[in-house]
Parts: sequence; C-alpha cells; structure tokens
Amino acid sequence: MRFGKAYWRDFARGTEREWLVTNGLGGYASSTLIGANTRRYHGLLVAALLPPVRRTLYLAKLDERVETPERTYILAANQTVGGPAEGGYIHLQQVRFNPFPTFIYSFGDITLRKTVFMIYGENTTVVLYRLHNGAAPAVLRLTPLVNCRDFHWTTRRGQVDFHVRPAGRGVVEVRPSGEEPPLRLACSAGRFAVRGDWYYGLYYAEEARRGFEAAEDHFLPGDFVVEAGPEEELAVTFLATVEEVFSLEGEALLQCELRRQQELLERAGYKSPLARRLVLAADAFIAARRSTGGKTVIAGYHWFNDWGRDAMIALPGLTLVTRRFDDARAVLLTFARHAKDGLLPNMFTDGEEILYNTVDASLWFFWAAWKYLRYTGDEEFVRRELFPVMEEIAGRYIEGTHFDIKVDGDGLLSAGSGETQLTWMDAKVDGWVVTPRHGKAVEVNALWYNALGVLGELAGRFGKKFPYGELMARQKESFLREFWYEEGGYFYDVVGPQGKDSALRPNQVIALSLPYSMVDAWRGRRALRRVWQELYATYGLRTLSPAHPAYRGVYGGDRRQRDGAYHQGTVWSWLIGPFVTAWRRVHNYSPASRLQAARLLSPFTDHLREYGVGYIGEIFDGDEPLFPRGCIAQAWGVAEVLRAYVEEVLEKRP
Repeated sequence: MRFGKAYWRDFARGTEREWLVTNGLGGYASSTLIGANTRRYHGLLVAALLPPVRRTLYLAKLDERVETPERTYILAANQTVGGPAEGGYIHLQQVRFNPFPTFIYSFGDITLRKTVFMIYGENTTVVLYRLHNGAAPAVLRLTPLVNCRDFHWTTRRGQVDFHVRPAGRGVVEVRPSGEEPPLRLACSAGRFAVRGDWYYGLYYAEEARRGFEAAEDHFLPGDFVVEAGPEEELAVTFLATVEEVFSLEGEALLQCELRRQQELLERAGYKSPLARRLVLAADAFIAARRSTGGKTVIAGYHWFNDWGRDAMIALPGLTLVTRRFDDARAVLLTFARHAKDGLLPNMFTDGEEILYNTVDASLWFFWAAWKYLRYTGDEEFVRRELFPVMEEIAGRYIEGTHFDIKVDGDGLLSAGSGETQLTWMDAKVDGWVVTPRHGKAVEVNALWYNALGVLGELAGRFGKKFPYGELMARQKESFLREFWYEEGGYFYDVVGPQGKDSALRPNQVIALSLPYSMVDAWRGRRALRRVWQELYATYGLRTLSPAHPAYRGVYGGDRRQRDGAYHQGTVWSWLIGPFVTAWRRVHNYSPASRLQAARLLSPFTDHLREYGVGYIGEIFDGDEPLFPRGCIAQAWGVAEVLRAYVEEVLEKRP
C-alpha cells in the first residue's frame, strides 16, 4: 500500500489515517500517517511490562529536522492547544507499507527514508533512517519526546522526574522516578547533546472529541546529532528499548522481521492480496501472556486487553485459517485453564484480576474448539484439555451458576438481571445498562444449542455418554415457538420477564451461522432478508434498525454519549462474518451465494487504506457516510473478515 501527498493536503487530513506495528507482547508503536500524535495512546514505544498488560508509554515520538548551511528543514508534525505547531508533513513525499511503514521525505536536494518496526518478543522499537544528502554538508537532528506513564493516562511536567545518563557510545539511559525500568535510547551514528527540557501542551484532538484530557507535556532529554558530508549516503539506526541487551544493526534487524512476516504468509498459503494483508494483520493480536506462560488475544488496539468472548470469536480467523495451530492451542489452554464454575474469563484486567461476568464466552469456547478440531484433527488435545471443561460448562449451566445463568424447564438458557450486562452488547455507564438483554437472548440460546451439539459430537468420538439429547429437542421446539416473530419475518432479540423484544438486531444472524443450528432455511432466508434491508451497512451490521425510536446513528461525544450509541445503531465490523456464513448456509452454498459473499466482503479492501492502515476497525457510524470509530484495529473484525473470505469466498475449508 502506498500513499501520496493527496492524503495530507492539510494537517487534519494527514491525521485521518493511523499506522500500527506490534511486538507479540501487547506492546506497540503507532501514530498518524504524518507522524502527529492525536491520541494519548499514540507512541513510538508503548511497552508491555507484564505482557500483555502494564502497557506503558516510554517514547511518545521522535521529531526530526535536517540543518544545512542555508536552511533548516523541520520534518516533525505536532499540534498544541493553539493549533498545528510544526508542519513538517509538507516535506513528506510518500508513505509505503511493505509491510512496515516507511516514510519518504524530500526537501531541497536531500531525501530521507524512515522505516519503523518492532522486534518480535521484545519491548523494542527500531527506526531505520537512510539519508541521501545533497551538495552541502548537513546535520540530521533526532529529538526524542520521552514519558513514563500508563497508556490510559496523560502527564504534565512535575508529575514525573527523569534522570539522564550516558550508558555507552551512542546510548543514553533515561530513568524515571518510580519503579519502572529505564528507557534506553541508542543511535548508531553521531553524538548525543543533552538538553533536559520539556515539550509543553502536545494536543490530542481525538481525546478531545472523546471527552478526555487532551493536552500533555513530554520530557526532552536531548538530541542525537548526526553529521553528513556533501553527497554522502548514511544508514542510521535509532532504537528505543527497555531491554538490557540490544543490537544497533538496523538492517539485519529489519531483515529478520521481514523474514518472520514472510514465513507467516507462506504458512498460510494464500495468493489473494486481501487474504495476505489480513494474515499479517492477524499477527498483531496474538500475544504472550506471562501470567499463564501461554498465548492470548488482544481484543483491539489501542486500548483493549484480552477478553474471553473476543478471543474465542477471533480464534479461527487469527490462528486456524492462518495455520498457526500452536498459537490456537495455546490460546485455548489459556482460557480453558482459567474456567471457573462453568464460566470462561470475560477479561484479564491490568491488575491481573480475572472477571467472569459473561454468559456467552463459555459458549463461544465450544465453537472455537470445534473449529480447532476441524482444522487440525487434534483429537487428543481436545479430549484431554478441552472436553472436560466443556462438560463442566454444560453441567453448571444446566444446574445454574453465577449471574443467574440457568437453563429453564423449556430448555432455553436464561441469564442476568436488570443490573447486569452479560452478552456482547455490554455497554454500561454510571449504573446505566444501555442495552438490557437479561432473560433469554437469541444468540445466547443459539450458542447454547450449538454447544450441546458440539458436546454430543465429541462424546460420540470419545466414547463418552451424552445425556442431553432430549434437552436439545425440547430447546429447539421452544426456541422456534418463542423466538420466531412471524409478523416481522425475523427473530425476537430477547424473550424475558419484560416480554418479547421485537427490536430488529443482528444477534439472530449468529443463530443462522453456527454449525448446529435450530433454524430452518425458510426462516433463515426471511430473517436474513430483513437484516440485509435494515442492518447491513457496507462494513458490517447495524446493532439496531434505524426505524427503531432508540436508534443512534452517530457514535461520538463523551463516554456516556458514546456508550449510549455503542449497541444502539453503531455498525460492528465483526458481524459481517456470521452474516456471510449464514447467507451461504441458508442458500445451500450455491454459486450465486458465493458471488454474493464476495460482494459483501469486497469493500474491506478499500477500508484497509482508510482508518488503521492494514487493519479492520472496530465500529462505524450507523448513519452514512459510515465514519470509522473506536479501535483502529479490532481482533474479531480482522478475524471474521479473514475467516469468511477464506471459507466462504475462496472456499478453502478444513
């Protein structure tokens, strides 16, 4: 992917697109196309000190300037409270992603190329410069903007102190007050000139839009100064790390990371450009979890940790269609070994506390395990590690477990109360449950039926007793009786003490897409037609029909306003996956349904260039023109687009 000057005609347009590189630990580097930070989450080194959490901003950015006898060229782009402060993007000629971001600057008779990447498995960011100097001597000056704070916060001068000391040739150690490890900055050429100043009031426009503190100060320890003679070509490696041992062989480090990326592509084996780009995107979300010694799934960048529901939904797309089977096994183990009373973890917090407030994460676990077995044939692992957890989940759901989760006499699964939010539509702010779905939710019961179907299939494989056949028959009869809304031609969203909720929502699509489904093709086609007519919105499905009085078509404002729209009309990218699979299924996998699946997924090729470059964003406004919102890179968005494309368009199934 390449971008030219038309994408940064002015400062605002230059910040519309963002880039992201990751390190397999939960750490990352990220900014906008022109290098201006617009979020508190942007940074050149956000280190995961306790992978994948304790993410700490160490290096906010690295500002460059080139000084010649006649002129100084500022390449930095920044904004303060008073407006744009540096406009170096005017010298930016091109940005390329192949796959790492490379920024090409041209000014006078000088060209500067800058490539940013991270070392996999380390909290280390490398910036590789290639300077082609002109006819006069020149100086390349690199100015790091340093911080040390939780990536959710902002800092002002006086809240943290820094001590700067040389740590070897071309190496400077910046030690913050507190217990965090020091930041090491290193440059392969030139000298370091101590400054000890501050950059005041860097302004984050995206945080202002979200109702958060939008100004921050950063420490300026000094400048790395590199001199270049006339017509000289220089390769300069800059490195920021919290590791104790590191290398300044920038080109060798880059080639190592490029080989790893190429190996991912070769292992997956796809020729399609869309599939190949998403295979690389998938890599960003698979991260080590130190507390378990295994792997997990980061739900989204920049701000999410690992969530059980997201991990199980995303697992097939991230690890199975990419043929990363060892990672799939490790993720399944991480969550299986932390199941408690029939519940899979909902979320691992920054403090390593595990929250279990979810009804569907445990049920998505059955789907992920079923897909794993289909792709790998690894019966022994499933029998030994996963099947006992599945039996425990089924037993506890039937007898009842936390959060009022229990199977009723009609075979349907009920969960929650008016004060809890246990499904994926879980927005809650200041005690306000925005989308109350307590009782019997349509996708929860579809997942419950599928879970029992998977359990029965595995019991047959493993020679185990399966006592739930009569329960499944009773549940199917009850589901079709209670949930089918004949007048509307679709399924009720929730059946509960408050009655039957006829709001047209996308959750019913999940009921149509699972391996074990209670829905016949006739009902499925009718329901999908209504979903297509009212909920489909190019990059996913709306969470509520625009005809509903509670519909919110724009996701914006402060936290209360945003959460009020999160599941009340906002479009979610991940829902396109089950929608496409359901479409193919109810149309009996006809050639025409395959063409329709391709048409539904085609717009994501364009989306890869318009928000988080190379990634699928989390959400979009429900109203046209469908502005992307939320996380610039979402695990289940990437995963479900990739899975649906590979399985339903390329028709490469296990």
